[in-house]
Amino acid sequence: MSIKLTIWLMMGIVIGFHFEIAPLLPLTIMLVFLPVAYLLGKRQQREGFPFFEVLIVLTTISLGILVVGLSLGRGMSSHYSTKNLEAQGIWRLKVEEVLKPNDFSQSYITRVVAVGDTRASGKLLLNLTLDSVAKPLKVDDELLSLTNPEAIRPPLNPHQFDYQDYLQKQGIQHQIRTNHRSIIVKQGSKTLFGMASNFREHIILKLKQKNFGDEELGVIQALILGKRDDISEGTYNNYKNAGAVHILAVSGLHVGIILFLLEFLLSPLERLPKGKTIKLIFVVLLLWSYAFVAGLSPSIVRAVTMFSFVAYSLYLNRPTNSFNIIALSMLFILLVKPLFLFQVGFQMSYAAVFAIVWVYPQLQKFWFPDNIVVRKAWQLLSVSVAAQLGVLPISLFYFHQFPALFFVSNLIVLPFLGLILGFGILVIALAMTDFLPKFLAEGFNWVIHLMNSIVGWVARQEGFIIRNIPFDSVQMIVGYAVIIALVVFLSRPRWKSALFFFGGLIIFQSWTIWNQVQVYQTETIILAHKTRNTIVLHQLGSSVTIITSDASNIGNIVNDYEVAERIKNLDTIQLKNSYELDDKRLIVVDSSAIIPLQKNPDYLLLTQSTKINLERLIDSIGPKKIFADGSSYPSVISKWKTTCMEKEIPFHYTGEKGCYVFKF
Repeated sequence: MSIKLTIWLMMGIVIGFHFEIAPLLPLTIMLVFLPVAYLLGKRQQREGFPFFEVLIVLTTISLGILVVGLSLGRGMSSHYSTKNLEAQGIWRLKVEEVLKPNDFSQSYITRVVAVGDTRASGKLLLNLTLDSVAKPLKVDDELLSLTNPEAIRPPLNPHQFDYQDYLQKQGIQHQIRTNHRSIIVKQGSKTLFGMASNFREHIILKLKQKNFGDEELGVIQALILGKRDDISEGTYNNYKNAGAVHILAVSGLHVGIILFLLEFLLSPLERLPKGKTIKLIFVVLLLWSYAFVAGLSPSIVRAVTMFSFVAYSLYLNRPTNSFNIIALSMLFILLVKPLFLFQVGFQMSYAAVFAIVWVYPQLQKFWFPDNIVVRKAWQLLSVSVAAQLGVLPISLFYFHQFPALFFVSNLIVLPFLGLILGFGILVIALAMTDFLPKFLAEGFNWVIHLMNSIVGWVARQEGFIIRNIPFDSVQMIVGYAVIIALVVFLSRPRWKSALFFFGGLIIFQSWTIWNQVQVYQTETIILAHKTRNTIVLHQLGSSVTIITSDASNIGNIVNDYEVAERIKNLDTIQLKNSYELDDKRLIVVDSSAIIPLQKNPDYLLLTQSTKINLERLIDSIGPKKIFADGSSYPSVISKWKTTCMEKEIPFHYTGEKGCYVFKF
């Protein structure tokens, strides 16, 4: 029953998020339907229309709509979005999470405490320009800012990562961009999350005083404490390409290993009266203690919550309840944090756990070696294959690559991960008490260095890393249907499951062919946005010509477009001053400031902060529409924009309005 309730709750969350339904409507539905369902549940006969079940479905869906509406603050008078965001006011914020900095700014997720003298609610993204003198903010710090929130920009280029959508799925709709000199910081009231974050930082400070290498310390912080800020890009990419990036994020894998270590270490308690209950209490308390040490980040809290329910399932000792217990943990988490449903980590964690619980026993039935060494290797490989099968469609959808040697890195690293975690927790405990022997620190440093080297070797096998795999949401859904049908068929071969499997394959292949046919019928010209460069993409079928003034400064624009549009051929040519777009003409004016001779062009593109008198140029050639891209200075573009407004000529700046698609 918990599985069905969880599915209906998820449906409600998705509906409530995308259709922006205020909480009042689902709350009214629940208040009406719940008493009716209660009465029907007492009186309904088994025969006839299942009114009770239908009412429970509608009530659970309404509950999903309600919790996501409350999480987003819809229809709530206290939410900051109901205030006048353009009016000058003092914004009082409290830091809830410190994000990884980039080269230019440090970002924080903050909770709105008040706007002016009025209490308010909601979450804002705070971006502070990096300042080597200013002290970084910490969780629980409170600050005052006179800078008003602004909308988070949508992506400027086609198929670019949508940071606006990503933040909306965390309940964040606006941001404040300012600097340290424009804010007043004060110590806020302590929260459990703040104390956990400060304790983690204290642990990291202690570890930095020991004899750990920079790369090794970065991995230790990620592996045990869930902080990945200090991992170099090269090391992170190695783990990603080797299919072992999940090791660097404290999640279900780590907490699951710690759970089974605790189950083993505390098993003598079962000999006591009520021993199993005492052991369960200790296991859950120690799991949450570890979550506190690791900073109580959302991913850790989610994983510990899930495995607290798994611990209860082990306590019941009823394997048939595993699915229901895991679904119950998901139900509980989504009721408290409904927006977790849209997070990749949440999706992959539960997909992997469900796959392991379901697929792993089937693989063990398929082959059970007599040799104990072979058996243990097969069990590890089975867990890795089951987990990878569970996350494969999601992984392809989000990351568009598949490390074919994932089983090698997992087979080598996973058997020792429990020892590494246990060893790491011991090292942290000794470091905190200043009793960490030098040989122990050096030994652990060597273990992490060895693990990095093994993962790096696997990642260097480029031929086994399949990149740039086009995979959309339809393929993800159909892919899961095919995987489920395959496992069902291999478990119990039946005609129905075989038809379902082959039917799924046909649908999957048909959708892929349809997409490819659509690509061959496409011709598009796009003016993209790139700082200090001009980029025009001309797609003709499955080929794209990149027209640019600087081929070395393209970034991820072309790669993102290539994957999403299923492009097979790429070509790069130098930007020219004039183009024929079907029956229309595009004129490009660059830093050479060469004035075109053609009169009345349809499009005029100004690049490289060209030094021309735009007003005179407009009077001279009379363009119908003017463009500016990222190759020019903002101050120059502002002047061009003003001139176009005075001349009543449409002006499109890619830095504000995004890329421009030329119509044929």
